[in-house]
Amino acid sequence: MRSTLRPGAVGSAVRRGLVAAAVLALGSTAAVATATSANAAVACKVDYSANEWQGGMSVNLTIQNLGDALNGWTLTFTFPNSSQRVTQGWSATWNQSGNTVTATALDWNRSLPTGGSTNIGFNGSWSGSNPTPTDFKINGVACNGTPQSPSPSPTVSPSVPQSPSPSPSPSVSPSVPQSPTPSPSTSPQQPGQRVDNPYDGADGYVNPDWSASAASEPGGSAVANESTGVWIDRIAAITGGSAGNNSMGVREHLDEAVRQDAANGSKPLTIQFVIYNLPNRDCSALASNGELKISENGLARYKSEYIDVIADIMSDPKYSQLRIVNIIEIDSLPNLVTNTNIPACAEAKNTGAYVQGVQYALDKFSAIPNVYNYIDAGHHGWLGWDSNFGPSAELFASTVRGTAKGFNSVTGFITNTANYSALQEPFFNANTTVNGQTVRQSKWVDWNWYVDELSFAQAFRTKLISLGFPNSIGMLIDTSRNGWGGPNRPTAASTSTDVNTFVNESRVDRRIHAGNWCNQSGAGLGERPKANPAPGIDAYVWIKPPGESDGSSSAIDNDEGKGFDRMCDPTYTGNERNGNNLTGALPNAPVSGHWFSAQFRELLANAYPPLS
Repeated sequence: MRSTLRPGAVGSAVRRGLVAAAVLALGSTAAVATATSANAAVACKVDYSANEWQGGMSVNLTIQNLGDALNGWTLTFTFPNSSQRVTQGWSATWNQSGNTVTATALDWNRSLPTGGSTNIGFNGSWSGSNPTPTDFKINGVACNGTPQSPSPSPTVSPSVPQSPSPSPSPSVSPSVPQSPTPSPSTSPQQPGQRVDNPYDGADGYVNPDWSASAASEPGGSAVANESTGVWIDRIAAITGGSAGNNSMGVREHLDEAVRQDAANGSKPLTIQFVIYNLPNRDCSALASNGELKISENGLARYKSEYIDVIADIMSDPKYSQLRIVNIIEIDSLPNLVTNTNIPACAEAKNTGAYVQGVQYALDKFSAIPNVYNYIDAGHHGWLGWDSNFGPSAELFASTVRGTAKGFNSVTGFITNTANYSALQEPFFNANTTVNGQTVRQSKWVDWNWYVDELSFAQAFRTKLISLGFPNSIGMLIDTSRNGWGGPNRPTAASTSTDVNTFVNESRVDRRIHAGNWCNQSGAGLGERPKANPAPGIDAYVWIKPPGESDGSSSAIDNDEGKGFDRMCDPTYTGNERNGNNLTGALPNAPVSGHWFSAQFRELLANAYPPLS
């Protein structure tokens, strides 16, 4: 289940330095060279883009191999200013000695074919000035000089690059809202046709397992026919079983979807699966840990016993008229940016297991014409800080570039999966000031650039497009439990002149802390699933089935690999990730994915918009 709902370790540390910091500049440089070594021609291009603020920076580097294939590479460069330091890096082993920085390939990105590229990056600090390095070298060969000798590879002249990289777009800043490029609107399509938005003009699949549980609760019939996600969170779930709330397997759900499709007339039908079983899954939490471990051949098992089997079922021609949406690996890639201080996350990063697993899943599913892939992109309370926002988007871009179809392997991204972040805060935004103070400095907002999920999802989409994704990509937002209605929902902005009081009295998200994520007390059903609800948004969806637990409130033995996380214990006084606050979790909760009647009844009572 959704476990990493708080800013990660990097975000928690770095964002404190953003108290007075807006983005000041975006520096970029590209270096190209061709040369020869004793054994092979080496030619390289390095693009360096720095998103900087006073005293800090987040840098993305794209390394492109224009020469012979490389099996192992080391990038070196020199900071012009002695105060410039690398403080934390990703997708390479980073070292700094004096002004000289070295980044060495990891096992998963050490091989670069001719024309291939990889993205790496780091967070850093500086004082005085932050000039851009210019002396990039790959394996000791300068990437900014005149070709030393002819090469079998196409020679690139520094003055007239053959394939110039587009200039990086400025980072998204909520202080100057950008207008997201809307997904092209489409009229309803006939079943079986590939479409831009798989939700447009389609009915949603109703999971009989979930529907029966919902209908059994008082008042539950009001929502029992809504479409919800089907979570395939272990190998056994592919064939079905009694664990959790899903007794049906993938093929049974698809057979039932075909039946529902035949009964709904000429409209297409969209069915949603959550692909959720990476080795070291949810590496920064316990309640949603999985069955596979990297150290126990988990990546190979993930490919052969999990992805291959699901893809084989979905490719059956009898399902070709369905629109199959796959939500790819909740909480995976962002953990490689924010939580690598946790050993399980460090292992996932250093072995490349998360990146390789996601790429393998995208390759297998994108080969099926009627399957649409949406990658999980966290939520505003996790990635909304500059230190997390840009690096996460860049990691998504580099991961997707490494697939067989590149950017065409994904339809879009999803935010707020199984989380509680409000869709919109109606009474304030990130630009609101109270008595001369920005709401960003309140304890609740904590210098985040976003206060709700819609503004974050639209801005994140804009950032992804600036990194090369086509403007046809769309976003999904999980609104299953972020309604926050009921008697405690504010009806107007606070009149207080104290910024903390103003925010606390005005916000509709009633959690104790935005880092709380497990079975939240007071939550309600959110917007019902709908297509094209806002610019750039393909749909509001219920991927987390309301009433299914996030995790047990005390330790419960189970055979699903799910541990006990104290963030699900209502008596726990918290940690640095939630500001050492109470968790706000409901008591007496079962293991994640199992039916939690008390929670479902509360979600019904607090639904917003209210149930008619």
